[in-house]
Amino acid sequence: MDIEFDGDVIEWRGPAPFVFAVVPPEVVDLVHELASELTYGWGVVPAGVTIGSVRWTTSLFPRDGGYLVPLRTAERRRAAVEVGDTVHLTLTFAAP
Repeated sequence: MDIEFDGDVIEWRGPAPFVFAVVPPEVVDLVHELASELTYGWGVVPAGVTIGSVRWTTSLFPRDGGYLVPLRTAERRRAAVEVGDTVHLTLTFAAP
């Protein structure tokens, strides 16, 4: 199953800075429905991510009732994505 949306790119500073795309509220309920079948623990949800022609696999992180999509540095650079951008993403979910 594929889900497309526009997400804001944010930086979260923990022990190390991480960059994420925020899954918007109108998509969160659908991800919640899929999560129970797909999660492998801690509430993280495995997914494929596509921005433009750049594709990789990752796991969505639950955060404050929603989800964050990790944007690794290498893929962000290839897709020309910066903190503060709004990007069009496609998330691909597959049954285990």
